[in-house]
Amino acid sequence: MNRIESAFKNKKAFIPFITAGYPNMTKTEDFIYEMVSAGADLIEIGIPFSDPLAEGPVIQESSQKALEECANLDNIFELVKKVRKTVSIPLVFMTYVNPVFKCGYDNFFKQCSLIGIDGIIIPDLPFEEKNEISDYAKKYDVKIISLIAPTSEKRISEIAKEAEGFLYIVSSMGVTGVRNEIKTDLKSILASVKSVTNIPTAIGFGIHSTEQANEMSKIADGVIVGSAIIKIIKQYGTKADDYIYDYVKSMKTAISN
Repeated sequence: MNRIESAFKNKKAFIPFITAGYPNMTKTEDFIYEMVSAGADLIEIGIPFSDPLAEGPVIQESSQKALEECANLDNIFELVKKVRKTVSIPLVFMTYVNPVFKCGYDNFFKQCSLIGIDGIIIPDLPFEEKNEISDYAKKYDVKIISLIAPTSEKRISEIAKEAEGFLYIVSSMGVTGVRNEIKTDLKSILASVKSVTNIPTAIGFGIHSTEQANEMSKIADGVIVGSAIIKIIKQYGTKADDYIYDYVKSMKTAISN
């Protein structure tokens, strides 16, 4: 069993997101430890990019500030290497094609393997073009996490059949960000997925409250939260440690009931 599979075994998985280098690299490391202590089952580490088209204003701002703090790939690889000395839960990169291409596909995935990255999410890589990187990812045993959006429609089964790691179910149209109400017919999407695969599913985009997390955990195998955590960091800065711990703890409890 690989680490991603273990995150979903006999439980609902809570998956927090953090932008690497926001507010700085040292605090990113500290915040990851807080998330793990609070019960996170898998952590998404965002690689800052200047044009994060899937992100809303909250994560966009965090990416820009991280880039200003020199959050480059070398520093991020070193961060994960340090974290891996004590953290055993799966770690997944969230990024875009450009940083991976610039690093070189083989080199990027080799580094992921060496530092202990288990998977990668690339929102701007169309399903039909994932073969561009799939051989490299497979070579170094890094799972490509596919996304299924409300617009996927007839492609849902096709994407689900080839999925690995887990399937990221996008809850709403548009970019990331807190939403007070999620109106997408997620039950139908998940039914289509489950008709062709048993791979775990996790719902993200817009979830921020314990009530939403509990509701989503009843129909999916996991819940992903990003913008709400970045907002906590924006509010409390380098002193956000306890607030992040409490938030992750509350969300994990909510999906475990």
